[in-house]
Amino acid sequence: MDVLNEWMQAINNADVEALLALYDEKAVLIPTFSNRISDTREKHRDYFERLGSRPGLSITLHEKTVIVQELSESLSALTGLYNWRFEVDGELLNFEARFSYVVDLAKKSPILHHHSSQIPRML
Repeated sequence: MDVLNEWMQAINNADVEALLALYDEKAVLIPTFSNRISDTREKHRDYFERLGSRPGLSITLHEKTVIVQELSESLSALTGLYNWRFEVDGELLNFEARFSYVVDLAKKSPILHHHSSQIPRML
């Protein structure tokens, strides 16, 4: 959970360098607000710089939704829900999203895979 808390703190501070430091060099990011898969540090930087420029950007975790699966001594999967907030055309909006991470806590940059997507409307 420390990695997730560090990630959220970096988002809330719009700290792109801190975000990038959490992602392994070969990490794959399937971002919440893009239709492109990001598989390089340059693509990660571009995405987080664009996102970080949003006025009012913040994220909060729905802590009761978090599931941690320990896959090995250092490898874990984290899943859950969080809420993004930022301004769109001067209006502060909320975007509920689900996430999954694969992290290797033995690595300095532990995020290996991160998928985040807005929660779709129910049928």
